[in-house]
Amino acid sequence: MRRIDWRALGAAAHEEALARPKLSRSETLRATVEGIVAAVRARGDATLREYAERFDNAVIGNLEADASAFAAADAAVAPELKRAIAEAAARIEAFHRACMPEPVAVETARGLWVERVSRPIGRVGLYVPAGSAPLPSTVLMLAIPARLAGCREVVLCSPPRADGTCDPVVLHAARACGVHRVFNAGGAQAIAAMAYGTEAVPRCDKLFGPGNAYVTEAKLQVASDPQGAAIDMPAGPSEVLVIADDSADPVFVAADLLSQAEHGPDSQVLLVSDSAALLDAVRREVDRQCAVLPRAAIARQALAHSRMIRVASIVEAFEVSNRYAPEHLIVQVREPRAWLDKIESAGSVFLGHWTPESLGDYCSGGNHVLPTYGWARSCSGVSVASFQKQVTVQTCAPDALRAVGPCAATLAAAEGLEAHRRAVTLRLAALERDHSARARSVA
Repeated sequence: MRRIDWRALGAAAHEEALARPKLSRSETLRATVEGIVAAVRARGDATLREYAERFDNAVIGNLEADASAFAAADAAVAPELKRAIAEAAARIEAFHRACMPEPVAVETARGLWVERVSRPIGRVGLYVPAGSAPLPSTVLMLAIPARLAGCREVVLCSPPRADGTCDPVVLHAARACGVHRVFNAGGAQAIAAMAYGTEAVPRCDKLFGPGNAYVTEAKLQVASDPQGAAIDMPAGPSEVLVIADDSADPVFVAADLLSQAEHGPDSQVLLVSDSAALLDAVRREVDRQCAVLPRAAIARQALAHSRMIRVASIVEAFEVSNRYAPEHLIVQVREPRAWLDKIESAGSVFLGHWTPESLGDYCSGGNHVLPTYGWARSCSGVSVASFQKQVTVQTCAPDALRAVGPCAATLAAAEGLEAHRRAVTLRLAALERDHSARARSVA
């Protein structure tokens, strides 16, 4: 990890110090994904089978997992892992249920009610990557809030194994979380299938989930097409920023940095501290721990573009963090909660020496699908609200229209929108006529 003294740098060097690895959106990548998306739209399931053989070395039998596949998965998953999935799912559901949007009704003027109600997105598509190991945690993080939101149909795609079937742990987690349909499809082709539909895969309204550069590019392309699908958020490589003072344990800090570095060679980890001694100790500990990791080669590639930043104070450390806007922010300082108000931009925050980010990845209850690459400045992580639409409802009584209608008419006139103004004034005139008619009848 490169060591930097923040105080010795100018503005341009500050920018360089916080630069992320460049996202791969080359013309070649864009053109390749465009071709994949076009092929899926043109030839549907046949393309999914062709690409499974080409990219995953898998010959697909059934594109969709059937009852026998779920039964086999249930038999294959170890009881201990089943218990862990159930335990994590319970915490994730408890937290996400508590955070569900509540309906709101406000009387903004006497007789004028404005409400907000939630409605589920009809059909959502979840993408669960597959690499050297299954990712049941991603199933939990996406499927549980989708179920709580009340989505009519939840579709999941995951790359097939060499035998053409979905990983049994992913299938077990999907069934446990109430996913309705699972398909053996991965990569950009799976995103295209869920966005536009094929003979087997139903078209989805919104897509969720992480993936490699091809998956990310496919999500961006379908999101920009009016006939495509919405997506959860822009995505980039995983990242963490650790703020630590001299009370931090170098062993813990190093472990937290490496837990993100092992995600992939384009991941990035940053350590920001006001203690030179801690930075030195963490550097030594990172080298020691990395040497024994199974994914050491991947972690070392990530560490090559990672940073250790010396700052003048912990106050300055939080300024650096807000400027970077990390996906994960770990705070290992004295009285960490006292600094919470200083945090402006971060996907998820982990306070204190005993709160590893790994808990958030798996079983604390918070969601691990988070904004990366600086999007934490403007985006939030996945929640139940991500799977819902917020609809406003307005009801105006006659007397309320008399009270507030002139305000609307004046503003419409100022904007030169006469039809808007008349939609109000014609009603006001009708109310006035009714009032006059009643007055005459009484007289």
